[in-house]
Amino acid sequence: MTITTSIIPNKLQFAKKAEVEHALNYEAICIFIATGFFMDDDTYWKDLVCLAPGHKHELDENGYLIKSEPTYQWHYTPRDITFEEALNEYVALLTEITKEQVGNSKVILPLSGGLDSRSQALIFKNLPNSVQSFSYAFEGGYPEHQIAKQIAANCGFNFEAFTIPKGYLWDVVEEMSQLIGGYSEFTHPRQMAVLPELKQMEGVFSLGHWGDVLFDRGVPEGTQASEIIPLLLKKMVKPKGMELAEKLWDYWNLSGDFKTYLLNRVEVGLEKIKIEDISAKVRAFKSSQWAHRWTTTNLCIFEAAHPINMPYYDNRMCEFICSIPEAYLADRRLQIAHLKQDRTLANITWQEQKPFNLNTYQYNKTPYNLPYRISNKVKRVIKSQLGNPYIQRNWELQFLGEDNAKRLENHLFNINFNRWIPKAFINETYEDFKHKDAIGGSHAISMLLTLSSWHQQNFNDL
Repeated sequence: MTITTSIIPNKLQFAKKAEVEHALNYEAICIFIATGFFMDDDTYWKDLVCLAPGHKHELDENGYLIKSEPTYQWHYTPRDITFEEALNEYVALLTEITKEQVGNSKVILPLSGGLDSRSQALIFKNLPNSVQSFSYAFEGGYPEHQIAKQIAANCGFNFEAFTIPKGYLWDVVEEMSQLIGGYSEFTHPRQMAVLPELKQMEGVFSLGHWGDVLFDRGVPEGTQASEIIPLLLKKMVKPKGMELAEKLWDYWNLSGDFKTYLLNRVEVGLEKIKIEDISAKVRAFKSSQWAHRWTTTNLCIFEAAHPINMPYYDNRMCEFICSIPEAYLADRRLQIAHLKQDRTLANITWQEQKPFNLNTYQYNKTPYNLPYRISNKVKRVIKSQLGNPYIQRNWELQFLGEDNAKRLENHLFNINFNRWIPKAFINETYEDFKHKDAIGGSHAISMLLTLSSWHQQNFNDL
């Protein structure tokens, strides 16, 4: 059997390795704990691999990997092209890919306050497909769905708004664990809260994942080659996750030290990408690591409701990115120029730059943004004093409060799980989260919850 994987696959595929011990891959698990995703072809097991993107893989009839050969190499080969020509090509390509992917089907379009789904909306505005759009906001958080509602109204789409409620996680934790197989931490995929409602919709999903990485700088302007690895580690590693990973590395008596091992893995991954331009090189690294092993992992939740299509994951879009000068990709220039072709869409708030829009976001700096920042802070303080704290992150809805704590502790301090991950380590991490640094410690707690659910599925008879 031959499996050819896309440059950025929209699903994870696995294969077994012959003549390799069936044992836990503790080194890979430590990276997962520190970063929230597995690197390269790592899995929980030494004899199981995740098929690499952009490769042709040969498997035997029993699912064992025979060999893998690359079919694509990320590159940076900028063409001598004007910005206007690049813009026209981008719009034409996004339109072509979208039309091919959805055909005559009804379309289900998640809308956010950002640029990727808004760009899709502008494409669908000019297509005949019936579009059911939706958005969600955290209970007690920023009303992101209000931005999405304006986008939908401008484009003539049906629209439905959802609120992500407190504690939804505990009713779906087992189903989520089965869907994602333990390969992503639990507190990011908000769509799981509304999966039953999504199943009631008709059509195919068109998802805008990864557009924000492809159509922006790979690194901040002026970044030097010597700064790449420190920058990547800062982006990849969560501090409390790093601490927990280092403790478990020592507890499991692994060779060397964790930080050196992780550093080496990043260096090797970068070395495989034969691109001189720093920004393009880092974008390629992110796409082959983050996109494949982090973003892709949660797509199965959408797929549990309806088929998924992803224009930014298309091979042609990736190849287009490799041929466009970095100056045109920087700062979302192509996407913004496209959206400015529709005056109304451009004038709707850009959530990342709120309260400014695509015509005024340059003013999101002092002193122009001071009135909004002051008024927004006052509102948040008043809400907090009234017992309704402002919610910015999914974990705040799932981990905070007495009821959430009880459900969380049932997973963290499960007897069987504590035979694998020492209760002392878990308790130390949990106490730090509760009493010292909730924001910093939320990642480590989320990882422990993910590992607990995975362990229960795989070792529940211990």
